[in-house]
This record gives sequence, C-alpha cells and structure tokens, in this order.
Amino acid sequence: MKAVGFKAPSPIDVPESLIDLDLPQPVPTGRDLLVAVCAVSVNPVDTKVRASRKPVEGQAEVIGWDAAGVVEAVGPEATLFKVGDPVFYAGAIDRPGSNAQFQLVDERIVGRKPASLSFAEAAALPLTAITAWELLFDRLGATTDSTGALLVVGGAGGVGSILIQLARQLTGLTVIATASRPQTRDWCLALGAHHVVDHTGDLVSAVKATGAGPVGLAASLTNTTDHFPALVEILAPQGRLGVIDDPKSLDALPLKWKSISLHWEMMFARSLYQTPDMIEQHRLLDAVADLVDAGRLKTTLTQVLTPINAANLKTAHAAVESGRTRGKIVLEGF
Repeated sequence: MKAVGFKAPSPIDVPESLIDLDLPQPVPTGRDLLVAVCAVSVNPVDTKVRASRKPVEGQAEVIGWDAAGVVEAVGPEATLFKVGDPVFYAGAIDRPGSNAQFQLVDERIVGRKPASLSFAEAAALPLTAITAWELLFDRLGATTDSTGALLVVGGAGGVGSILIQLARQLTGLTVIATASRPQTRDWCLALGAHHVVDHTGDLVSAVKATGAGPVGLAASLTNTTDHFPALVEILAPQGRLGVIDDPKSLDALPLKWKSISLHWEMMFARSLYQTPDMIEQHRLLDAVADLVDAGRLKTTLTQVLTPINAANLKTAHAAVESGRTRGKIVLEGF
C-alpha cells in the first residue's frame, strides 16, 4: 500500500523529512477496523512528532492523526461497524498513522462520518472536535446551563474553530475569541464568537472592553507561556484554565490567590492508556456527526491538496508550522 513517512526526525525543509513509501497492508485483529483512507488532515501534533520522534533503526514511521474513510475489514471482536461503513477518527498517538492507504484503528475511538459531508470535509474534524469537546465539557466542566464568559485564545486555529461552535451551540456562554488578522477575526465571528479581540496587544484591556463580564473559563490553545500572566489577571476568582499546547515550563503558583484551577487536555490519553471510558470518543464523534448533519456544526476545512503524497504533506506541514493557518488543511486521495 502507498504511505508517507520518515526515517529520521528533521525540519520540514530537509528533502527526506517526509518520503513516499510502499508498505504491506495491515490485518485487523481484536476490536480493530481496517479503514481504506480517503482523506486526512494535518494538525500541529503531526509536525511535532515528525520533527522529534526517532523511528526504529532501518524502519520508517508513518504518522497522521485525522482521517475519513471506509471500513475495509473488521477484527473478530469488533461490533460497532461493518464493512462498507464510512467513518472518521483521529487515531492513537502510539500506532501507525493515517498517512497511508489503509490504517488499523480501534473501533472505540471511531465515529460515523457525517452523512452531509464529503470525506475531505469530514477529515478536518476528528482530532480538533475531540480536543475541543473534552476541553470544554470534561476539563473545564461546562454544561448546557453554563453562563458567563469563555475566552478562547487562538480562536481561528483548528481546535478554536470547533470550540467556538460547540460553546455557542451547546452552552449559554458568551464566547470571546482572540485573533490577530482581519481574516482570522472574520472567521471567528462567522463561527459564532460574540467578541473577537487581538491577542498581540493588551489582552487584559481588550477583554475588559468587550463588556462581557467576568471570565470564568479560559482555553489557552497556543503560546500559553506568552499569554499566561494576562490569563491569570483576566480569569475570575475560582475560574478554570484549560491548556493544550506545550509550554517549555508553566509556573502554576500565580493561580493560587484566585483559586484558579489548571486543566490539561490531551485527547490521546484515553487510547494511550486504554482507559475504561475509551469508548466515550466513539460516542463523542457520533454526537459531532449528529450536530453536523443537523446543521449546527460546520467543517473547518479551508484548503484541500490532492493527492496524499510526500510533496503535498510537506506543503501542509510547513503551513501548519507557520502558525498562520485558518481552520484545517486536508489532503485527499492516493
């Protein structure tokens, strides 16, 4: 089968940072599905792993953590899907990725593909939808009855683009998103943000100027180290701060005086540790598909590259690493 991977960690401008491969087709066992991959999208985790993970000597590493495709075969213990079912999922951080014609994935972290979306449109959603959902509801504790204000730092990125929509559709929160360019500001407003402020300036004053009132919840999706002092000041006493990026260090002591709680979201935790509630990601993705098909959530796809190969993946990785993408870049077809 065709695939794309790497044999050594390297910057994206190195010619062999990503290479085209020909690999054996895997066989499903247990609760695995074998999925014929139709489309994939690129997330920051793809670029970080490509630049840092060292493959086994003499072998190539295949990455990719977003896919939409069709079930080709099922393991003997699989019960949630059958051959021919269209699905979407984000996969597991410790297994071969979606940048391949066929991929094995545990059915407990797979959802039905939204019927109203193309494979490319669906592939933009899984990782960011899982991250945004778990961050908002499981980590920050938001509910359908939640009111007050939610600050989303990095609203135009992949996770922010879903988080804004989920908060607007499923809670009573006032959503304040941050964006630094006219295009990203307009994007956040189109997704439903009540207010959009510039995170490159005085964030404290900008949030206060919205008149949205006390900010009880904040999601720091990018550059947490830079924004942390402002977030401590912005958050109300007993507020909650959710973080998904990788600051080199994070001194939580300033949170003490306001009793602000700190919550890390890592969407791979359930699959990595085979938690008893791992199937919640299956249910979550099905709920997302229902919301999409009901017209309440929309894909965050902004660009499609064809086909799925090393050259196009390099282009997508470079764009994600620039930190200036809006929504998601998807690759479609082999």
